[in-house]
Amino acid sequence: MSEQNLFKVTIDNITIDVPAGTTVLQAARLIGGQVAPPAMCFYSKLEGSGGKCRTCLVEVSKGSEKDPRPMPKLVASCRTTVMDGMEVKNITSEKVLDARAGVVEFLLLNHPLDCPICDQAGECHLQDLSFEHGKADTRYEFQRRTFKKHDLGKNIQLHMTRCILCYRCVFTADQLTNKRVHGILDRGDHAEIATHIEKSLDNEFIGNVIDVCPVGALTDKTFRFKNRVWFLKPMDAHRDCPTCSGRVTLWNRGDEVYRVTARKDQWGEIEDTPDGKPGWICNVCRFDKKETSDWIIEGPREISRQSVIAQGHYAGNIGTTKPNETFKAVNDGRTPHLLMDIHDESEVNQPTIHLGKIQGPSHGDTFNTNNTHKA
Repeated sequence: MSEQNLFKVTIDNITIDVPAGTTVLQAARLIGGQVAPPAMCFYSKLEGSGGKCRTCLVEVSKGSEKDPRPMPKLVASCRTTVMDGMEVKNITSEKVLDARAGVVEFLLLNHPLDCPICDQAGECHLQDLSFEHGKADTRYEFQRRTFKKHDLGKNIQLHMTRCILCYRCVFTADQLTNKRVHGILDRGDHAEIATHIEKSLDNEFIGNVIDVCPVGALTDKTFRFKNRVWFLKPMDAHRDCPTCSGRVTLWNRGDEVYRVTARKDQWGEIEDTPDGKPGWICNVCRFDKKETSDWIIEGPREISRQSVIAQGHYAGNIGTTKPNETFKAVNDGRTPHLLMDIHDESEVNQPTIHLGKIQGPSHGDTFNTNNTHKA
């Protein structure tokens, strides 16, 4: 077996050896931290992804040892392979930071400011991108492009107004299903994700398009408006599934499972299984197994401390230790006097109702006195 050819590449003054054929983005991710450019369309598990959003632009100040000339323009790091001796600037380049701010502004031109009601809030890559690289104001003064919401089957809803046309969901359907039934229709500012004559997405793996979507364009209808991710506790779990890997993250509140997702790595991509295969999960695991008894619980999911989701973790052994009661601690152990019990005044959020068992979004009718979703 021939020895693997390694190239030396320097990114933001950090040098690393990588195999030939490695992209600049992949090399930067091996270094980690802020050296790795953001990516809204590239997805390592999806063939053909990348090169569309331009958020991963970098400056190549030295092409290689043999040809040290810099590249004349900023390049997409997800599409540019490294050369031996290449030198790359990401956060150390003013041109890159200025261009990235411009890209963020373009992505937000038609994006609705509905983060307070969007189910993707708290784990949205566009939120992170705009916070780190965006500007506080906008120069856009025209009417925004809008689309109607569409149901892509009984479990998936499409908010095209939020879509950034990253094509991830298209590549996912191409790779995981026998026949893709959705894609990009029209061109330019009128381009949109859609199916032919409102056809339903019913493949047993099609739910994975929810996990790969970097924004809130594709959402889980069984989780809509039921809770915020930072109020939930992510737990690693698995089951013996004959269809998929069966390795998931359960999003719990108490013993109630609100949603099930595939496990994701630090880059927001599907984690590989121990045998090196992508950990895609089937629709049965995602939408139908909403009881803790359906799963073997492995323990709390490790969440980056910079994530808003991490604030829901209790101190101690990653979520296993319940915090002290703050009011008692500062009030000499006395409990507060309740002037009013909200459940005596309102039927909303009754503790006897299991929101995780409701098929579809929760709304006012969920809390009427004749509901059938009691625990």
